[in-house]
Amino acid sequence: MPLIRLRGVAKHFVGDVRAVDSLDLEIPDGSFTTLLGPSGCGKTTTLRMIAGLEMPTDGEIHIGDTLAFSLERGRALPPSKRGLGLVFQSYALWPHLTVRQNIAFGLEVQHVGRVELATRVEEVASALQIDALLERFTSELSGGQQQRVAIARVLVMRPSVLLLDEPLSNLDATLRMDMRAELKRLHAETGATIIYVTHDQLEALTMSTHIALMREGVLQQFGPPLEIYAQPANRFAADFLGNPRINLLDGVVDDGAIVCSGLRVPLGPVSAARGEALTVGLRAEEVRLGTTATAMAAPGRVESVLPTGSDWYFRVRLAGERRPIVTVRDNDAATLREGDDVWVEAAPSPLKAFDREGRSVTATGGKAAPAAAPRTTVAEVAW
Repeated sequence: MPLIRLRGVAKHFVGDVRAVDSLDLEIPDGSFTTLLGPSGCGKTTTLRMIAGLEMPTDGEIHIGDTLAFSLERGRALPPSKRGLGLVFQSYALWPHLTVRQNIAFGLEVQHVGRVELATRVEEVASALQIDALLERFTSELSGGQQQRVAIARVLVMRPSVLLLDEPLSNLDATLRMDMRAELKRLHAETGATIIYVTHDQLEALTMSTHIALMREGVLQQFGPPLEIYAQPANRFAADFLGNPRINLLDGVVDDGAIVCSGLRVPLGPVSAARGEALTVGLRAEEVRLGTTATAMAAPGRVESVLPTGSDWYFRVRLAGERRPIVTVRDNDAATLREGDDVWVEAAPSPLKAFDREGRSVTATGGKAAPAAAPRTTVAEVAW
């Protein structure tokens, strides 16, 4: 399987619309790489340029040792010569053909022998667990079954890279969960390089080995999902990845901590001047609630309780001038109710802090020496 390299790849449309702008990206051999971002960020355009369906405005695309596109060298390899397989969002199956005929269509076009054709169709159908459906028409299948037929039709051609353009977007929630597991199993069994386009961050987190996070045609961060989740490169990456959304609190540096509406978050090894303004990112599981004051805690009041069955989420308004609301996941605080006064504290976790431009100033956490315990009780706070 080839390493895919994009060097300075750009796609501009009429009116100086920059769908993709100077994209440098290396997609590892055998990886499940997801192009993730909001609608209009350039992820599908990037996929189409890799496939050869869209002509870049600038840059180079390498697929293994093959130069697939270079404007400077006048090279543009057609899609049929790139050894890639593309599964469209709409599946594009032939409704008047059986599952077997749909899967075999590409092999017939290439005049593959009858025995080899039948063998390859049976093998890929068995791998995707649709061998019992081979004689049925695709119009008789469920959405999940059609999705597997669309993937089988591509896999039977034995492409070096599999490209998937939001193939699960038409499925209901239950089928989407099943097919995420199916795609992950498929990747593990075949070892294929998969490039997957989605705006669904849950899909990206659960299936990917790598995520390329994009915004307005510009790559924001590339790396393993949990690395981006724990160490976002900028405020956008922190805010986009994660459900519920990360708590972003404005604060200032003071005595080894960033103080946000009374909440003290340990600064750790970060070099920052006293009084410097920073924004702290705290995920819901990185905040704790209690009824006893601590050196680093801030007073708050529970505004809403949101049980989900397995987890308890709380919306808590902090005291102070800005009175921000933070979302907290704390199963130990299940006895709390709306209107309860609490103390809010940052749990030990890698510090996520951002400067005025939204750039991360750290990717590591630390624990500062505790400050003097506050004397104020929650009940004494003026709401």
